[in-house]
Amino acid sequence: MTGERHILVVAHARRDETVEAAHRVIQALRAAGAVPVLAEDDQAELVEVLPVCADLPALGVDVPLADIELAIVLGGDGTILRAAELVRGGTAPVLGINLGHVGFLAESERDDMDEAVARVIARDYRVEERLALAVRVKDVSGAVIYETWALNEATVEKASRERMLEVVIEVDGRPLSSFGCDGVVVSTPTGSTAYNFSAGGPVIWPTVEAMAVVPLSAHALFAKPLVVGPETSVAIEVLARTNGTGILWCDGRRSHELPPGARVVIRRSTRPVRLARLHPPAFTDRLVEKFRLPVTGWRGPDARPPRTAGGAPA
Repeated sequence: MTGERHILVVAHARRDETVEAAHRVIQALRAAGAVPVLAEDDQAELVEVLPVCADLPALGVDVPLADIELAIVLGGDGTILRAAELVRGGTAPVLGINLGHVGFLAESERDDMDEAVARVIARDYRVEERLALAVRVKDVSGAVIYETWALNEATVEKASRERMLEVVIEVDGRPLSSFGCDGVVVSTPTGSTAYNFSAGGPVIWPTVEAMAVVPLSAHALFAKPLVVGPETSVAIEVLARTNGTGILWCDGRRSHELPPGARVVIRRSTRPVRLARLHPPAFTDRLVEKFRLPVTGWRGPDARPPRTAGGAPA
């Protein structure tokens, strides 16, 4: 087994185009001498519609996570978040090929799939590290009862639609404000175009190291979105007077119930998420493309009015 290159392929069998893409990627990897690896859940689904998957090794069963060189993800941002969860604890970067509708994490579109696989084989990519969140839940005694992480956001929400959540926000060990709300989103720059964006939070460029704190439908004068430094500790306490329970969601994938008195502490994780990149970063272009922003009339930096010798416009 020494010297073999193990590439994780993350896809599910719910869409025909995903199955077709998975088949193309698996065949290309095999032709190049690499070993495609599947997550157990994906393999169980895919083998019913793609028999070639039957003899592929399974992650964590036949191939340990430490042996995975890279993960190729076929799908939208939700599938990429699942892949990031699968490789958490290893060093494999994640390369997304977008088969969804609005994908901010994917590096390539479906039309570039063959080129992307070829560049993976050639190791012709760079790795970009994205800030992730470490999340802890403590009970009223201060004991840690749940730990997880997030790439996009950690959200404290009310568990019952008809009841309001009473919270107090703490920043770096100091109380900032308390209010009733539907919840609070703590987002990374990566997640600033996801739930944070829908909640009215700021769009943060991926190169900025920061976290956004965005209250959801807060009943308070001072409940504006906040942008704090990457080493900041943010805590959200569910006040004992809350009439009901809250729930913590991380990336929309991992959850934990929050009884009154629970305390959620969020800070930067010591382990970033590694994304494989094939092209120079162009986040502005990605925003324009994904949100179909109007840019008609822009003449470009080379079309500025000429300047005089004194520096003023001619």
